[in-house]
Amino acid sequence: MTKEELDFLIQQGEGYNLEFKEAYSPSLAREICALANATGGKILIGVTDEGKIKPVKVNNKIRSEIQDLTRNFDPDFAVNISELCGVAVIDVLEGKKKPYSTGGKFYLRQGANSQQLSRDEIKSFFINEKLIHFDETPNQNFSFDKDFNETAYQNFLSKIGVKTKLSREDILKNLELLNGETIKNAGALLFCKKATRVVCGATIICALFMGKTKTKVIDTKEFNADLLANYTSAFDYLRSKLNTEYIMTGGPREEILELPEKALREALLNAIAHRDYFSQANIQISIFSDRVVIDNPGGLVGKMKVEDLYKKSYPRNNLLFGLMQRMELVEKIGSGLMRINEMMDE
Repeated sequence: MTKEELDFLIQQGEGYNLEFKEAYSPSLAREICALANATGGKILIGVTDEGKIKPVKVNNKIRSEIQDLTRNFDPDFAVNISELCGVAVIDVLEGKKKPYSTGGKFYLRQGANSQQLSRDEIKSFFINEKLIHFDETPNQNFSFDKDFNETAYQNFLSKIGVKTKLSREDILKNLELLNGETIKNAGALLFCKKATRVVCGATIICALFMGKTKTKVIDTKEFNADLLANYTSAFDYLRSKLNTEYIMTGGPREEILELPEKALREALLNAIAHRDYFSQANIQISIFSDRVVIDNPGGLVGKMKVEDLYKKSYPRNNLLFGLMQRMELVEKIGSGLMRINEMMDE
């Protein structure tokens, strides 16, 4: 790893594949275990939660203790440890013998956090997911010459607040978006010119209906670009078709939609982040005279029940969700529905 690559990792902040630790602690085993059970990643020791370097010295004793932590995993595991600019870099590869446990406990990476699971939960998770995650699977349809959307790529870098001289290939590698020379589906969705060229059903279809049924269609629109552009365009369409109240206060007028704007954004982003992309069905937004309905393909993950929605979360697309977190499109896992309810109550 070069200094430029280290700077890039620190700038992008903690996420699904990246964890900061100010100092070494045996509790590091939890983070390594969670990354091994997910898709791997890096742990930077000597970096604060705010992204400030607090140099550490990793001597042979510390290296040995870290390796001992992973040797005691069930099954045993190994990591690579290096040091650069006062930062210890622990490279954690995706485990080949999932699930792993440490101290008899199982952990899984969810967003920027490591969550403890029971063995039955983690086995159920991987069985139901068939050890294949759509967003982490290489996209064989994507051509960098024909499909790569430079504008979408630059918008992404701007949103995550990263300025770097690293090459595109190095950046995609550090974001865990390449499998060899092939881009993963998460990257294809973010950086494509036309969604349906790389992923069937990755468009958003909006429709405005007369009255409370789908009998009479007033207007329809399909958005078929990169993920961020589709979200922005679909929301603009939705907002344009809803009634707006203008409140005059003596200064600039206040515009209030008939439904809370933040709740609508939350629901739409939820559909994009958690839909089943293996399905060829589209996300559909239906606007009626009395309601808005947002449908996205896929049922609840694993053995999750409706009553569990406010208690825990099993994201379907961890890599994609992590990238959306970096772009500050989504927040804490599992809190979206609660925020929607609060905004509707208000």
